[in-house]
Amino acid sequence: METTASLAELSAWISEAGLVGTGEGALLEGFCRRAREAGLPLDRALVIIDTLHPVHEGIAIRCPARDGSERVEVIEYGRTNEGEPAEQWRRSPFYHLLQTGERVLRRRFWRGEPADFPALEEARQLGITDCVLLIHHFAAEGIVGEMDCVYSSWGTDAPEGFADKHIEALHILLPPLLLAIKCAALARIAGTLVTTYLGRDAGRRVLAGRIARGVADRIETVLWFSDLRNYTQLADSSPPADIIPLLNDYAGAVIAGLHDSGGDVLKLIGDGTLALFTAEDRSVACANALVAARRVRRHVAALNARRHTAGLPTTHVYLGLHAGEVFYGNIGSEDRLDFTVVGPAVNEVARIAAMCRSADQDLLVSRAFVNASAPEDRALFVSVGRYALRGVGRAQELFTLDPEQR
Repeated sequence: METTASLAELSAWISEAGLVGTGEGALLEGFCRRAREAGLPLDRALVIIDTLHPVHEGIAIRCPARDGSERVEVIEYGRTNEGEPAEQWRRSPFYHLLQTGERVLRRRFWRGEPADFPALEEARQLGITDCVLLIHHFAAEGIVGEMDCVYSSWGTDAPEGFADKHIEALHILLPPLLLAIKCAALARIAGTLVTTYLGRDAGRRVLAGRIARGVADRIETVLWFSDLRNYTQLADSSPPADIIPLLNDYAGAVIAGLHDSGGDVLKLIGDGTLALFTAEDRSVACANALVAARRVRRHVAALNARRHTAGLPTTHVYLGLHAGEVFYGNIGSEDRLDFTVVGPAVNEVARIAAMCRSADQDLLVSRAFVNASAPEDRALFVSVGRYALRGVGRAQELFTLDPEQR
């Protein structure tokens, strides 16, 4: 850095960018660009931070060469505890730092210092002359899941590497920068957790501030309830270790079909799935639910083919669809709330799905659903008769799709 003023100006930008919620990629890109303008000869930079996600272990943010030929990348990476990813991790300089307890590793290739890790050799071949790698650890109260530190790497292609003033500037600037990146990562984690555990729409509502106890909206919606045929028998006859993979397989097939069709999953209840479809025009919500039903049928057929080939038990999905009014919001105690739907329609859609066994159908819909559908969609349904639903005051006429329309 050329002046103390440059350091102060860049520090102020980091603070402001962190406060306004700038994302990880934009933070690193903005920092590298401004640092270069201020005289820090950065050519490449890498920041790695773990996350709390059901699939990804963490994110890597890469700021590429300063010639502008590439864009910053934010890469979500998978688990590194087994297989080739685990081997790559053990060969990395960051793993070396973690194992030795050191916090800084520097290699000045222009002085002939060794590129003694594959990642360092790759950097050297890209023209990096000096590379500084650091770990910034969190205190115990700052750890979230496996997010216990930030790894970073900073490289220059200057003929004689980083000067002492450049290294000093990095040590001054990195704590606020990495704090801002950690804040952005925590915001990402919060979004992931609420949408994963509450559902996409409910999660968005919670993050938007709809968290007060008793706050609920009365909405007209299309309800979906599905469960697995003969699940109890499968659970009783299968080894306990096979039950969770079975549930995961079929939940994956159902949820993929729902999400791809605009549905929002509210609850996973054992082998059951409660979801809703909303739209200004309820006939659109009904049409989307039918699209989801067809997609789920295809997903389950493909899944059953794979499981059959692997010698694993298979099943099918029973589905009930209903349209009605529900209360959608926060219900519970002061210290344990659930964002969900309640109302007679919720009970009815579960009872409709349960009637699939008696009616010998894999899909049943209510008269209310048929009435809410667009005229061209109503012609797709055929009545299967009137049924008394447990816990519902009067018998209801139920329908299924004409077999030729499935």
